[in-house]
Amino acid sequence: MNSLFSQVANDKVLRTYLVRADAYMGKLGYTEHGIRHAGIVASGAMEVMSKLGYSEREAELAGVAGFLHDIGNAVSRENHSQVGAILASQLIRDLLLPEEMLDIMNAIGNHDEENGIPANPITAAVIISDKSDVHRERVRNLHTISFDIHDRVNYAVLNRDLIINPDRKEVILSLDVDTSSFEVVEYFEIFLSRMIMCKRAATVLGVSFKLLINNIQII
Repeated sequence: MNSLFSQVANDKVLRTYLVRADAYMGKLGYTEHGIRHAGIVASGAMEVMSKLGYSEREAELAGVAGFLHDIGNAVSRENHSQVGAILASQLIRDLLLPEEMLDIMNAIGNHDEENGIPANPITAAVIISDKSDVHRERVRNLHTISFDIHDRVNYAVLNRDLIINPDRKEVILSLDVDTSSFEVVEYFEIFLSRMIMCKRAATVLGVSFKLLINNIQII
């Protein structure tokens, strides 16, 4: 019998929504928000939950929420979190208990830094994993790097590692960055609100959040 996460991640209808969402985001000039990003966020959220001692089922719910967190972009970028929460409830509620569906809706509906509030562990894990996906693979158009700060910052990240250390009660986002193509201050210009949200999410999980850039602690 396939796991809940496998059922969701391999569902053709859900994957179609994510592919369409990514295509729409591409037309708006955003970085990659498709199957790749969904998989990374899901994997990271499950790892956070598992390593911090949550149950296998809770970790799987975080994975489902992480995989579907940007599905609302298939409809609209504005309010995509809330749209995505409602959309997901229509598409997968038959697979879940009502309280599980509500946890997933809460995580999807609160993952965006503009208005999201991490109020439970599943939401917190999705937020940390989502905001940690900074990498050059997300850049669509290399010609925009010179003038688009989001593309420039993402392209400068050569490697990213989300480290969960339950013994020290900390989650670390470690980035290997090519500083010849951007200045660290540019990272904070666009990502400060996301890092603040990660710190709040970490508090919900009972841990601290740290950011390392080239092995130097920034936060």
